Amino acid sequence: MTTSTDKATDTDTRWAPPTETERLLYEATARDDGDAVLDVLSRSPLYVLVARLHADTPGYTAPLPSQPDPATGRTLVPVLTPGMLPPWHPEWVFRRTTLAGLAASWPDNKWWLAVNPGTPCATSVKARPAHRRAWLKADAASGGPRQNRLITHSGGPLHGPVAYGLALGAHLAVNNGIAWNQLGAAYLDYETDIARLYRPWHIGNRAAYRQTLDALMATRLIGRTHEFVLRTRLGLVGRLKREPSRQEWSDSVTAALNRRGASQAELMEAGESLRRVVRYEDRFRADGILAPGGRIDTLAAFDHGRAVNVVRLALGARYCDPHEAETAVVRIGELARRAYGSWEEFSLGYALTRLIHFDGDDDSDVRYQESLAHHRILVQDPTSPYRNIPWS
Repeated sequence: MTTSTDKATDTDTRWAPPTETERLLYEATARDDGDAVLDVLSRSPLYVLVARLHADTPGYTAPLPSQPDPATGRTLVPVLTPGMLPPWHPEWVFRRTTLAGLAASWPDNKWWLAVNPGTPCATSVKARPAHRRAWLKADAASGGPRQNRLITHSGGPLHGPVAYGLALGAHLAVNNGIAWNQLGAAYLDYETDIARLYRPWHIGNRAAYRQTLDALMATRLIGRTHEFVLRTRLGLVGRLKREPSRQEWSDSVTAALNRRGASQAELMEAGESLRRVVRYEDRFRADGILAPGGRIDTLAAFDHGRAVNVVRLALGARYCDPHEAETAVVRIGELARRAYGSWEEFSLGYALTRLIHFDGDDDSDVRYQESLAHHRILVQDPTSPYRNIPWS
């Protein structure tokens, strides 16, 4: 026997698990299936509470917390699954780990692992060397925490302006394997949230966060040349009352740049941008996600989607508070609504920008397949916010 749990109560039977992880953990614990418990835990990140003061101390890693269990006399190491993280607090943060990571750093053979203590999906796991070898075996079998999946937190915003804004960041949430609809204690974890803001965004404080967020909201970071090329085509559509040919489009781009006195390098950059747009729109049509004759008119989605995730990272890094984060997310939603006519259009704009920005990288085809998969998940999965939140 590797796990233990108290008998389910009436409160438990009315409890709604926040995500699939907590549901599976609850069910495995209820049937006393220790192997299933380890399988669930191995597929999920686990979170350890840390005082922010300790997390901010250079060169110091806080030890795993421990607490006595008065009922059994055991010493427990408490961890939480993602859906059970408490509300945001300015001075308490979380460190993300895994079952394998805990196995490698476990401090005492007599201590037990307590997952989600005091909740309906609580379970306790023995942690002697033989048990920790089983943790590692479960991790190897499952492959560890999964990415590229849609997760919805049942306790998070599901409808309304905040949910709408958060849904704009769903591509990155799917990519990271985290809930799309959370503004809470952590995005990934405190240390990682800080690191991801610093690189690539060079955000190391509240002021830099606000500056970057303003730039993203104004869509100043998507690339002026790419956006100019698309806007030129849209202008041609308005004048010609039809789709322009590629040559007409290219000639119009060249003429507009020449009127501005553009350099040869700028002309070449615009030509390459046009070629990338044509290539990826053709691939989208071949894969059935862009209608024949369809087009993508703006890349604003990429900055809007990234803006939402910068807000979530900043909240995790304690560069803003929940009220500020909600206000920013709602504002981003308002801006995106003006730029697109549907979730499908927004998602295609996001995917196209991601692809043309990184075109030519060694893993560009892998990135294409990822972008295609993320788009299909978000526009086809019946639980997706893109299927449940009206665009307008």
